[in-house]
Amino acid sequence: MKLQDFLPSENIVVGVQAGSKDQVLRLLAEIASKKCGLAAVDISKGLLDRERLGSTGIGDGIAIPHARFEELREPLCLCAKLAKPLDFDAMDGQPVDVVILLLSPANAGRDGLNMLSCVARKFRDERILPKIGQAGSAEEIYAILTS
Repeated sequence: MKLQDFLPSENIVVGVQAGSKDQVLRLLAEIASKKCGLAAVDISKGLLDRERLGSTGIGDGIAIPHARFEELREPLCLCAKLAKPLDFDAMDGQPVDVVILLLSPANAGRDGLNMLSCVARKFRDERILPKIGQAGSAEEIYAILTS
């Protein structure tokens, strides 16, 4: 599985303005709602419930919030580059400036895990984050993530 299999370029947003982790999750839930048809409030609740189990800030300025939904028919992935880094209670204590949102059907089985591991693998490459930091458009970020 490759990132471009589930992250189309139109699902990348740049310059997201948010003052807190909860606010960025709510903003991304609004965007996701328009793309998948689930209510934004339900997406927000699922993401915030997952965050209460433990932060999805994996370190190095990256967060991968994720949730499963019975009503969702196919996976959805969004990538957001934040306008300014936010405290996300990340494992390394560093603020987050790249958020990869993953929503999957409750019955997705291994597909949901495969998406999560695909994203984590991509960001393990130390060259990716500096390039994204310099990117000014969704198209540039898409090219970086799919190269």
